[in-house]
Amino acid sequence: MAKVTLTPDSGFARELMDAGGDSLKKCYQCATCAVACPMAPDNSPYPRKEMVWASWGQKDKLMGDPDIWLCHNCGNCAELCPRGAKPADVMSAARNVVYKNLVGPAKVGEWMSSPKGLPMLFLIPAVLWLVVWAIMANCFAGGEWFPRVDGRIVFGSIFYGDYTIDPLFMITFFGALFLIAKGCVKLWKQFRQTKGKTLVLGPTKPWYIHLVQMLWDEVVTHKKFDDCQTGPRTGQPENSRKFGHICMIIGFASLAVVTAIVAGGHWIGKVIPFLSIHTPMPLYFPVKLLANFGAIVLIVGLVSLTLRRKRQNPKFFSSNYHDWYLLGIIWAVALTGLLSQLFRLADAVHCAFLVYYLHLVFVWMLFAYLPWSKLGHLAYRATALLYVRMYGRG
Repeated sequence: MAKVTLTPDSGFARELMDAGGDSLKKCYQCATCAVACPMAPDNSPYPRKEMVWASWGQKDKLMGDPDIWLCHNCGNCAELCPRGAKPADVMSAARNVVYKNLVGPAKVGEWMSSPKGLPMLFLIPAVLWLVVWAIMANCFAGGEWFPRVDGRIVFGSIFYGDYTIDPLFMITFFGALFLIAKGCVKLWKQFRQTKGKTLVLGPTKPWYIHLVQMLWDEVVTHKKFDDCQTGPRTGQPENSRKFGHICMIIGFASLAVVTAIVAGGHWIGKVIPFLSIHTPMPLYFPVKLLANFGAIVLIVGLVSLTLRRKRQNPKFFSSNYHDWYLLGIIWAVALTGLLSQLFRLADAVHCAFLVYYLHLVFVWMLFAYLPWSKLGHLAYRATALLYVRMYGRG
């Protein structure tokens, strides 16, 4: 009989517990969780094997396991667990550890993993945009930090698109996308190294067909949220996350379209003047209506998801720092965006510029730290879903 030598990593087990999996040691590996999970396939049930690997400190196995990305955290496993363990929390903690170590610089991952790093995460963009503000005010606005243009508040008079907003955010956004892509490639290699190719029975499909089907099922229709039960019977209302998630997607998509139209109108308008778009736009302008619609829908989604998380029974669910960081930063982006518009309309010049400055800080944080945040889950989860669909599981 072949001998298998395990080399436990006790430090990894502690790291998991610190990242939100503090119920790990309650598990005695009865496999009830794998039976209870409505999402786990028969040929690769979870989360029992993940609980075993986590308990034994098998870091490589857990980090290369695509199934940690497939859990919808419905809570059925925790409800039925005879020991009061929370397997879904351990799966979430494993993802949090992956966020931290998937791409560099490692220091950012370390800051993102704990509230202790939050001041530094905020300080970087706060200093960046304050320096921009100071340079533009002193070099282009005659030393006026809160200027008016023809009696109006125009944020572009300080944070001008050509020299500040567009280049800085383009570098930030595409830099984050590069790191996300790099992380997805690394994740795929980890899956291949750990799992290899699973036997595929029946006709195969090209990867792009799997990708389209996965995006339809998981992103557009959120069908898997219906397949996964909405949560255990905890004595408290457990509304589905589907409504909140769909609102967030619609809100972000609307605001992304607005950003693309405004940026396109700005740059294309330099060549084709009649296509130019000038800001601030009137409230009745179609692009402005879409922007406000997106902001309102985003806040509705935030309210839904925040209330749901606040109402969760701690016996079956626990929210960790990564959960609240993402909700908090999106709340900050949405509220500062709306407030900057309201202060501008109210002609409160000092409040308008200060809140808009904070809006830029929070938007930069949202995008710049994307590869190490729970929002990166969108890309990493899509990678895992595509992998399992291509190699043996539908």
